[in-house]
Amino acid sequence: MVDGPIPFWPGTAIRNGTHWRHQMSAPTHTGRLAGKVAVVTGGAQGIGQGIVKRFVEEGARVLMTDIQVEKGEATASAIAAEAPDGAGVTFMRADILQPADIEAMVEHAVATYGRLDILVNNAYWNAGGTAVSIGLDDWNKAQAAMVTAPMLGAKYAVPHMVASGGGSVITISSVHGLLAAANGVAYETAKGALILLTKAMAVDFGPQNVRVNAICPGYISHDAQNREWQSDGFSRGLQEMNYPLRRWGSPVDIANGALYLASDEAQFVTGHALVIDGGMTVQLQDSHSGRVTEFVRGFTDGK
Repeated sequence: MVDGPIPFWPGTAIRNGTHWRHQMSAPTHTGRLAGKVAVVTGGAQGIGQGIVKRFVEEGARVLMTDIQVEKGEATASAIAAEAPDGAGVTFMRADILQPADIEAMVEHAVATYGRLDILVNNAYWNAGGTAVSIGLDDWNKAQAAMVTAPMLGAKYAVPHMVASGGGSVITISSVHGLLAAANGVAYETAKGALILLTKAMAVDFGPQNVRVNAICPGYISHDAQNREWQSDGFSRGLQEMNYPLRRWGSPVDIANGALYLASDEAQFVTGHALVIDGGMTVQLQDSHSGRVTEFVRGFTDGK
């Protein structure tokens, strides 16, 4: 998660030794979401914060929700201060584990802005463990947050979208919905289910001009991790070996994908799981292990 201000416009990649870094360029606002209203859950930090800021930059009016009230209000205030004319953001506390809160956030957005065009299901809750070790309460809570809550969001939002002529539902899944990691049975299961939920809702709501898509992020860095890795070349380099682009992701990478799916440019895109992972999931592990070995040897030999 990201606690501080986020740079939102990737420019060119520049090489720094053996690693690639982004050189940020100035933002260009084109009003791609002008006149549209969005709800974004989990907007106080990280990916959600990035999406809220990007949507507002492009002219949307956004209701962002989170359970972190102080951080959410501060984020909304900072983004609103830089909003272009006609755009804006308001904050509402909502807990995705409470169905009544999900319905209330949708109704509040419509009452505040008069319509609803975009829903981004981003908030989640997770617990580690295997099928043997995880507690049933934790399993149920994780599925409620990551599967039931996005379904309920669509349940309450889609009728308002239909009333406005159509809309876009975007759910943040993960590369963990495509490939499994150890000791995360609740997360892997839920993120995989989100992809099929996306497809099912795309089929159901397509005739009403409501598009439903998912985004599958790879690893998205946060400020504390960035600071740590700047002083730890070995750990940073080893992590970057997982990505053909030789860098980890940032909230802007996901926000720009969400912007595309929310915009009219994606008006013929539905039922799609957009993978934004720097190429991680296209890299064969047998070949990758050899490159990791070479990297470790090279790093050690250079000491």
